[in-house]
Amino acid sequence: MNDEQLLRYSRHILLPQIDVAGQEKLNHSHILIVGIGGLGSPAAMYLAASGVGNLTLCDNEHVDLTNLQRQIIHDSNSIGLAKVLSAKQSLESINPEVRITTIQQRVNEKKLLQLIASVDAVIDASDNFITRYHINQACVTHKKPLISGAAIRFEGQISVFDLRHADSPCYHCLFPIEGDHEDMRCAIMGVFSPIVGIIGCMQAAEALKILLNIGETLDGRVLMLDGLAMSWRSIRLHKDPACQICCLPTTASTTQQ
Repeated sequence: MNDEQLLRYSRHILLPQIDVAGQEKLNHSHILIVGIGGLGSPAAMYLAASGVGNLTLCDNEHVDLTNLQRQIIHDSNSIGLAKVLSAKQSLESINPEVRITTIQQRVNEKKLLQLIASVDAVIDASDNFITRYHINQACVTHKKPLISGAAIRFEGQISVFDLRHADSPCYHCLFPIEGDHEDMRCAIMGVFSPIVGIIGCMQAAEALKILLNIGETLDGRVLMLDGLAMSWRSIRLHKDPACQICCLPTTASTTQQ
């Protein structure tokens, strides 16, 4: 790293768990973010600020006035602009050293398989179950860590599925595709803006820990936030031996801690 980089990332470098070697690792890492809305906004901003060298952003939507209440990567001047382009402008302003790749489309299963093959981790900040299942399938196929988040009304949820490990559960273990799941969109249900910020920031933190191989991640755990009470619930998740996506002969159950 040059002198300017040493200064930019000095507060990371002061942490013994990161140091210069860890920061250099971040600078050479690549993360895919699917969805540049309420969750993807803070996640992308903190990853860029932290010096993750390569970010690929996927989103097919354009910035709308109703987005600005919570999607903090966009501003009033971005209205009508593709979200990935608006996000790229913001991220380059935060850290011009980060290489941003934009994909302005709703990525399908085939595209996700292609994209996820070359990244180090995936942040799922999407807002529909079909996309989440396709992301999960690609992460299982390529054995990539998946950081999944969701938020609606005053409630948030985050988990990590570290599919580099054979005993890690996948998203399908938590939400089987044959289950009774309904997409709940902010346009219909509403969402308290700080909730997406909390969950999105946590997704960034979990991604950085995975890249640096430090601490204990949320692999095998689901954290659920009640924003009105500001209380957290932790649920332990094990691999489902009947999972159609990642099944292995291991024990499956969920127990509340």
